[in-house]
Parts: sequence; C-alpha cells; structure tokens
Amino acid sequence: MEYVKLGNTGLDVSRLCLGCMGFGVAERGHHQWVLDEESSRPVIKKALELGINFFDTANIYSGGTSEEIVGRALKDYANRDEIVLATKVRFQLRQGPNAAGLSRKAIMTEIDNSLKRLGTDYVDLYQIHRWDYQTPIEETMEALHDVVRAGKARYIGASAMYAWQFLKALHVAEKNGWTRFVSMQNHYNLIYREEEREMLPLCKAEKIGVIPYSPLASGRLTRDGSEKTHRSETDQVQKSKYDATADADRLVVERVSAIAEKRGVPRVQIAIAWLLQKEPVTAPIIGATKLSHLEDSAAALSITLTPEEMASLEDPYVPHRIVGFE
Repeated sequence: MEYVKLGNTGLDVSRLCLGCMGFGVAERGHHQWVLDEESSRPVIKKALELGINFFDTANIYSGGTSEEIVGRALKDYANRDEIVLATKVRFQLRQGPNAAGLSRKAIMTEIDNSLKRLGTDYVDLYQIHRWDYQTPIEETMEALHDVVRAGKARYIGASAMYAWQFLKALHVAEKNGWTRFVSMQNHYNLIYREEEREMLPLCKAEKIGVIPYSPLASGRLTRDGSEKTHRSETDQVQKSKYDATADADRLVVERVSAIAEKRGVPRVQIAIAWLLQKEPVTAPIIGATKLSHLEDSAAALSITLTPEEMASLEDPYVPHRIVGFE
C-alpha cells in the first residue's frame, strides 16, 4: 500500500479509501444490496490487511447502522491511532424539525450521535454531505470550527457541490480564522468527468485533497451492459446517475475492456489506475462488498498507464449533465 498526505495537511492516508456505504442493515436505509454486519467484517478486515487505513462512512448510511458496524469492526481489528476515520453530516435521519441540514444545532447534535455510533471520541475527517441552501455558510463553518476545537474532529472536508460554493466556504473560513476544509469528496470517474472543468483545478490550486466517490461508476466500468447484478437492478441512485448516458458511456467501457484484455487484468484495475494518475486525486473511495473488489483495487496501484492508454480511455467521453449535487 502507498500512503500520501491528505491535501495540505500532515495526515497520512492510504492511496485507497474504503467506502462503507455498502455496510448496514438493509431495512434501515435506502439500499437493499448492503452487507449485514457478519458479511461486512471480513471485508473491513481484508482492507486493513491490505494496508488501507482510510475509512469513509456517513450518518445517513443505512440509518446510522453503517457507522455502528464500522465502529465495532475497527475497534476489534485495528489500532485507532493508525486509522483515519471519516464520516459525514447533512441528510435527514429522523422526523421533525432540525433533523437535517448544516445548522449549528444539527451539526452539534449529529457529531455526538456519530461518535456514539462509531464508538470513538473523535473522527479524523468530518465532512458536510453536500451544500445546505437553507443555512448561511458562515453558520456552518463556525460550527465545524467549534467541533474541531472541541476535539471531536481533527479535520473537516466537503462533498460534491459547485466550485463557487466550495470557494465561498474556503473564503469564509479564511476571513474569520476558522478551520478550513482540507478535502473534497466528489463524483468522478471515467464516465463522469465534469469535475475536470472547475472543481479539480480549484482543488489543485488550493491544495485540497480529492477523494472521489463512485470510481467505478457503480460497477458500470467493470462489466458489459448486458450483465446484471443485485445492485444494478435495485439501486435507483446509480440508475439516475448513469442511465441517461448509457449509450455514450458504452464507448468508454469498451476502451476499458480492450486495455484490460491487452494487459491481462480485470477492468477494475484499469479504471482505478486511470483515476490514480489524475491530479489532484488523493485516494479514490472504493465501495467494496467482496474481498476480490479490494484485491483488484489494490493491484491497480502497480499499474501505470501509458499516455496513449490514458488518451484512448478519455477520447470517447461526451459532456454529461451535472449529477450528485443534490
């Protein structure tokens, strides 16, 4: 495993991050394909054995049960001081007022709830789970600053939003002497590259760590369109992201397949290798639900694509509508 600094910090993170949305109690969340606790633990353990020290979850994943499962597994299998544990806040977990968003009240409530579920005194990275149009960004940034000062989070990060919004948040923090975002978790892969227009150049200029989610486009980069999985047939979120551009995206998938076949490796390794070579990507978030998913992703670290291969993968891309900011 390789380790790099997260953005302009001294924090060492593995070059791959394990995304934990796939772990939880299916009946408590929006996804029916998640692994229960018994099935999740071997995947988490394998990630640790491969040298992955970076784990990303969120309070909303499976109604909080992802945090619970991850917290218990890491307590049993890992040294907390060596783990970089990230979670997120914004979406609604319960009914009633002040149950969602990025108000001071919501943030202060939800950080404590997340820490309780995770079974830890602090998280290493506390991220806002999209932009909150109903709360002044000044209120959000000051509350996050106070979370850090209270020792409940070491760093703060953001997730998919417009570049102007992210820059505004950075400016507000700098102007007031508050804690600054150190990372951006955005939607980025071979069939969704809209982040290359503004967000990635902004992150490079501001020395922000980039930890893209959906690096395999919910598996679409790893299989033919005719192949079906439980997730591909039941996950409405990934359908909303990719169904509209499936015909155009198929050309990119074919290029991935051709290069993978020529090199004699699984397609996942080509898709991840491409992402690892794109600046300023720090650590793609791998949503593994099988041990082989982790092993194939880790093997991508040893692949260096040629400039000709990079160009071949990128040439068929066509502009996509913006998704993931909701």
